[in-house]
Amino acid sequence: MKIFDLVLGEWIIVILCAMLIGFAKTGIASMGILVVTVFMMLFPARDSVGILLPLLIVGDLYAVTYYRKNVVWRYLFSLVPWVLIGIFLGYLVLDVVTSEQLKPIVGILVLALIGLHIGRDKLGDRFNDLLPQSRSFTITMGILAGFTTMIGNAAGGVMAIYLLVKGLPKQEFVGTGAWFFLFVNVIKIPFYIHLGIITSASIMFNIWLIPAILIGAYFGVKMLKIIPQRIFQYMVLGFAAIGAIRLIIG
Repeated sequence: MKIFDLVLGEWIIVILCAMLIGFAKTGIASMGILVVTVFMMLFPARDSVGILLPLLIVGDLYAVTYYRKNVVWRYLFSLVPWVLIGIFLGYLVLDVVTSEQLKPIVGILVLALIGLHIGRDKLGDRFNDLLPQSRSFTITMGILAGFTTMIGNAAGGVMAIYLLVKGLPKQEFVGTGAWFFLFVNVIKIPFYIHLGIITSASIMFNIWLIPAILIGAYFGVKMLKIIPQRIFQYMVLGFAAIGAIRLIIG
């Protein structure tokens, strides 16, 4: 399927998804996984990954500009080496396996992490006190985040759990996540070009959608200011779960 060979209804869905990308980058981060699943339905699964990446970077740039003061750097720096390992592993896998085959794996991982977060309050104070500072937790989350973002731009659920477990307020949650995704998404560009899933045609397609992303980002900022912290956390977990289930059932 050629990128521009979309019917009117599909164009409308794509434009709404572009707006949702902007909204997710500045508002409810895990909503982005819904865009991942929709793009995988509209385009060949492997190609959709490359089509989506530049759109995500546009949203990242808006988010880090707006939330530049709301970032907890220590949580990012501790992840970096493990994320790089995950990205490299994802590159090796994506070179030989289609992302269509990997979608259920990503979905299961995200659901497992959601279950971990929901159950953390029931597992006692020891879990709450030790896990956020646990080196093994940071290593696992870093590798998972790098791997899932590489194979399907689907690390939103992984990072949502990581940042929620760290107990960040919603502004710092979004700001820290924005810098993380800008970092990893830029790193992925040469890998995707080498794999042939970012092309001149996909870039032209991305350019047409930039205004929709910016509109969505503007409304995401407005919504985040009025959403209570507890409802924010429920929405993050809920949208992550919806996206994960969609990945599993295909």
